[in-house]
Amino acid sequence: MMNEFQVDNQLTLLKIIGKDNGKKYIFYDKLDASFIQFHFCISGSITFNYNKGAYNLKLDEGKFLTLYNPEKHLTIDASVAKNSKVISVLIPIVEFHKLFSSTSSDIPFFENKSLNQKHYSENLISNSILIVLNQIIKNDMDNSTRSLLYKAKIYELFSLIFKKTKEIDLDQCPFLNNDENLKKIAKAKDVILKDIKNPPSLIELSKTIDLSLKNLKKGFKEIYGKPVYKYLFDFKMERAKQLLSNGNLNVNEVSYDLGYSSSSHFIAAFKKKYGITPRTYINNN
Repeated sequence: MMNEFQVDNQLTLLKIIGKDNGKKYIFYDKLDASFIQFHFCISGSITFNYNKGAYNLKLDEGKFLTLYNPEKHLTIDASVAKNSKVISVLIPIVEFHKLFSSTSSDIPFFENKSLNQKHYSENLISNSILIVLNQIIKNDMDNSTRSLLYKAKIYELFSLIFKKTKEIDLDQCPFLNNDENLKKIAKAKDVILKDIKNPPSLIELSKTIDLSLKNLKKGFKEIYGKPVYKYLFDFKMERAKQLLSNGNLNVNEVSYDLGYSSSSHFIAAFKKKYGITPRTYINNN
């Protein structure tokens, strides 16, 4: 099933849902070479077919695709796996450029040398982006306010995709100029996120990555902008919002999934982070 929403004269949203009875084939040709295409695969997979099937491009769950080819009309001809959920956003390059007019030089395909060149990129969907996508998928507002909400959510997606992050000044921290140390800090992040229910202590973590406790603390904060367990806490809260937005788990189940000893501890942590309880968050979304 594919639902098309004309958000405004220049902005189109497609909701593509694969049912549980096999692959679904979709075709959409209401666009030309002036359009940028953003395709977000929330679950399952979608395979795009080009040149009458001579070339296939598969997009898996948890990834999004950005396509722009000023020389060719890229019709959306695709097969959607069963139980898949895909959001597509289509907008002309000129209109998209207007949204970023003051900062366009920071976006790769807005560089002068790239304006007339095709662009392709595949990236992971972050927790923040996934939350917005789920809000779009689950929206059931009436027609009078739907377009306004969709436009706001699409603009939010763009801001999350293209937001600038502060670069680390390696010259200010000689410790981070060591590639081996950088790898160890990256490993530390992987270790704490591998089992968020039972993360190691800082001492255990420093032994695991073979780095002193002092350098672990200093290096982690330099790279990720916050202490180890503040980073883990923020990750868990983002994960909590994602799970609550999906609607598949209740508050107690989310609490357990994140490793809290009781739901009251989770509720207190969530309220400390966002100023509202998980139940209020569910009702608002």
